[in-house]
Amino acid sequence: MNHLRIIDAPKKIELDAIDPADTGKLSKADVERELPKLEARLAELQELLYAAARHSVLIVLQGMDTAGKDGTVKHVMSHINPMGGHAWSFKVPTPEEAAHDFLWRIHQRTPARGQFAIFNRSHYEDVLVVRVHNLVPKDVWKARYEQINQFEAQLAADNTIICKFFLHISADEQRQRLLAREDDALKSWKLSVSDWQERAFWDDYQKAYGQAVGKCASEEAPWYLVPANQKWYRDYVVAAALVQRLSAYEHEWKQALEERGKTELEALRQYRATQASTGASNQ
Repeated sequence: MNHLRIIDAPKKIELDAIDPADTGKLSKADVERELPKLEARLAELQELLYAAARHSVLIVLQGMDTAGKDGTVKHVMSHINPMGGHAWSFKVPTPEEAAHDFLWRIHQRTPARGQFAIFNRSHYEDVLVVRVHNLVPKDVWKARYEQINQFEAQLAADNTIICKFFLHISADEQRQRLLAREDDALKSWKLSVSDWQERAFWDDYQKAYGQAVGKCASEEAPWYLVPANQKWYRDYVVAAALVQRLSAYEHEWKQALEERGKTELEALRQYRATQASTGASNQ
């Protein structure tokens, strides 16, 4: 899976150097053949995660408006048992949320062991929109990079598998998607004047995203840079990344389930032996 762009250590990120239209030399036909296999594998791994209940999985989706966060949530969730996962969307903080530290509302939605949580936007908004629009002083948002790193390190230490995806689209692709919403009655509800207004800050957001990815990347909480102009390629990369990451835990989960099974079988044998003994003594 050498098409995956994984950032697992702090480094300088120049998003201009990454082509949002790149498809890793794969064709749509290639993906249509391979994606169902990845989806089936993801469902299998999610079942093991749920049953073993040794780890949790946090999926973070970030990107400009129309980058495909909603579409990715729909794609990923369609292959997860509803009992084993939740999706959360983080919008403008409520008065109660704003009265706490910026991570307060995030921590409440982190996944329990055995569960998936998908964040459509996340704690990274507090070093993105907050930075671009000067909603807090510079020294406040700059300190948040390390606070985020510590937060994610704590989650990882508590057996949360963290996968963060930056869905990278071009300004022209965003423009085409915004215009398409105006012509689609089923998508026009998504229209917002603010989407067009935010385009004026495109370069500022690209810089902010580059620094967020570069400053908040680690082995336990890596970023995946996903060229997202082509939706079919975006879905493929996300599925491939999740399968690759979770497969590393498959043996551990199966081993835990086998041990649990042995324990339960022994308890069942003892129960049946006791029942048989009790029945014989009552005859």
